[in-house]
Amino acid sequence: MLLCVGSFFSTDPEKMEVWSKYMNGEEQVPLPTYILGPTISNHVQFYRDLKGCELCENVTYLGKKGLFTGTSGLKIAYLSGLEGESPSSHQFTKSDIDALGLPLVSNSSFKGVDILLTSHWPKGVTKYAVPQERINVNSTGSSLIADLALALRPRYHFAGQEGLYYERLPYRNHRVLAENARHATRFVGLAKVGNDAKLKSLYAFNMVPMCSMTDDDLNKQPEDVTECPYSFSEKAKPADMSNQYFYSTNQQHKGQKRQSDHGQGQRKQHRKPAQPSGPCWFCLSSPEVEKHMVVSVGTHTYVAIAKGGLVPDHVLILPIGHYQSTVELSQEIVLELEQYKSSLKKYFRSVGKNCVVFERNFKTSHLQLQVVPVDDVVTEDILEEFQRLADEHDIELNQIPSLSDLKQIISVGAPYFYVELDSGEKLLHRVKKFFPLQFGREVLAGRALLNMPDRVDWKNCKSSKEEEKNMADEFRSRFKKFDPNAM
Repeated sequence: MLLCVGSFFSTDPEKMEVWSKYMNGEEQVPLPTYILGPTISNHVQFYRDLKGCELCENVTYLGKKGLFTGTSGLKIAYLSGLEGESPSSHQFTKSDIDALGLPLVSNSSFKGVDILLTSHWPKGVTKYAVPQERINVNSTGSSLIADLALALRPRYHFAGQEGLYYERLPYRNHRVLAENARHATRFVGLAKVGNDAKLKSLYAFNMVPMCSMTDDDLNKQPEDVTECPYSFSEKAKPADMSNQYFYSTNQQHKGQKRQSDHGQGQRKQHRKPAQPSGPCWFCLSSPEVEKHMVVSVGTHTYVAIAKGGLVPDHVLILPIGHYQSTVELSQEIVLELEQYKSSLKKYFRSVGKNCVVFERNFKTSHLQLQVVPVDDVVTEDILEEFQRLADEHDIELNQIPSLSDLKQIISVGAPYFYVELDSGEKLLHRVKKFFPLQFGREVLAGRALLNMPDRVDWKNCKSSKEEEKNMADEFRSRFKKFDPNAM
């Protein structure tokens, strides 16, 4: 079957002339096709019955909302239209969300649905996952759709209204160690068919319906799974708590709001940074910070030339507040940090270099993300050199999935060493007792890469304040057109 999300029809006369050939039988649709309803008032005219109908042979409009079960047992929940203040032919409201969700999840045997189809994206879908640069995380999506996805627990959720392609990392539908395991959800946002940017508009897949799967197979967690990005919105809070699908149906808790699966994580996300116990050389508000080395300042993070850098363009990405490691950062800080990282990679590629990013969360009090450019010709040797030197030091350096999030692997406070290569590989070492403090520099300074073994220790590479200021000024000038925070 073919499932379509977003706006199915066009106001382009030429395209609608093609559609008329299917309507009058001149052309045949080759496979069963199911579509959602209108997203703008001008498109209502193309739907004979807004409750659901066949528009031509093999093209079925599912209806405004409901659950479609195929002959194989595949369960597809759907909601047409865009979020609005009042119900209309092309808009949905909270009452539509309730009407779709309540009959399903009030059933004690409800596990979830195989597929959820919506036009709108869910609000906050990029949380705990790195979004594409073109996605505006603050304005994208509907909080009601996020509520619906949280309640229905689809295995796949497809949406199309943003006109962008985005395949999110799978996320959990349970709290680890607090609830029994449930299946993961995969969200896929699809671009418009025939878009000028040639973004992906078609997603092909097959799946066994959950009704035909064992619990062990269904609930098996992918390696790159993240926490659920949603928590119930303010709109989800009902006047009548007894008949809402997001309230506990357990009798001993009847009438009490169920703790959001990720409410605890949400609170941690907004915690204030810890205060340093003594002078910190990297807190931007600290008198100890060497401001002449700063080259760019954002809202939550900044970039500075590394003191005693391996090369002149060796820079650091640091949080403005006092955070010890990446895993302590809130989502908004992570997003800005990733933006800087992406911009630096683009800059280095423009001058024929790749870069190595590494973090040592061991015997350091303030997060320093080291970004070191290397010649493109030696890029293939980097992974091998890290592994070779790790073996020499008897360090277990493991490769982790390229889409993995450190927050899902490392707990706050646990020491680690992390490497990210331009080619996408990621390496992680969990520090137990011993770890060489200059390990990252030692690898890169080796003869196979930068060939500057005398610069392993940064203390041997000090420059005068005037030299540091000149390096910062020169880097700032070259980086300016890539800098997301350039003035």
